[in-house]
Amino acid sequence: MSATEQSPVLGLDIGTSHIVAGKSIDQNFQYERQLNAFVTIPYTKMAQGLLNKERIPHAVQGDEIVIFGNDAEQFAELFHVEARRPMMRGLLNAGEADGMLVIRQITTRLLGRARKPGQTLYFSVPAPAFGVNDDKFTFHETTLRESLRELGYEPKSISEGLAVVYGELSDSNFSGIGVSCGGGMCNVCLAYLSVPVISFSVAKGGDYIDASAAAAIRDLGTSVRVEKERGFRFNGFFENKVYHALSVYYDDLIQTLVKAMREAFSNAAHLPKLKNPVPLVLSGGTAMPQGFQERFEKSLRASEFPIALSEIRMATDPLHSTAKGTLVAALCEM
Repeated sequence: MSATEQSPVLGLDIGTSHIVAGKSIDQNFQYERQLNAFVTIPYTKMAQGLLNKERIPHAVQGDEIVIFGNDAEQFAELFHVEARRPMMRGLLNAGEADGMLVIRQITTRLLGRARKPGQTLYFSVPAPAFGVNDDKFTFHETTLRESLRELGYEPKSISEGLAVVYGELSDSNFSGIGVSCGGGMCNVCLAYLSVPVISFSVAKGGDYIDASAAAAIRDLGTSVRVEKERGFRFNGFFENKVYHALSVYYDDLIQTLVKAMREAFSNAAHLPKLKNPVPLVLSGGTAMPQGFQERFEKSLRASEFPIALSEIRMATDPLHSTAKGTLVAALCEM
């Protein structure tokens, strides 16, 4: 058995909505994802026994049972409550004391402990918010790093936008713009020959759309998200009130993102003089509804964007682009 087979190259996308683990075994990429959410129920021996019998991921915390990952959504719908989130707007949720416990449990379930001491593990982090200096980003990265180190790994961080460049833009020598539209925020990175030039985030994402749409129609964010994922697409006219509300806040997110991109690149002090137009790739679950790319491109090209673009396209695998980028970073290091 080769060393690579014994210790696969690993990567981890720690997102607000989902945590995605990537593994590269003999250059074959594999992914597994879990919802980054949880619900709690009162502890009883019977409940714990039944959860064990059904193999539902959970942890006992005092007088409560914490049910986490994909099964949390089913329990949230069953009890008609909002699933609780370890992260909010791309960062650790200060209002959830059990947040890191859940992230650690999900990570352990996806990857296990390091197979050898100091095994390299690249993990994604958000870039600082556009125009904002906030120590929360440092706290977020440091806390995740410490948790992964406790599992035996040697963790190395990579910004989410740069990970998209690594994962999607090898054909352009890792030059171009990666945009990751996630649950908590949107991350943007302009890279030239794999070197990040400008990276920033915008504090709006899928959760903002879901919560705003839910408030507008007086429904639960979880219910709106489930219906969105069942088939929302842009078609210009909606008899469905949920889809209409979603379209309103999707347009708001796109306008906010495009405005931030135009300002960030226009005001950059050291914007590189690119000889040729570069590609822009969209990724993340929030960018997946049919019609998103066309709406984004129309808005961006109408904004006097300062960088010449050769194309605007969707990632080949939008849900796994960031995780793929963490794997590419780890393989390049090897």
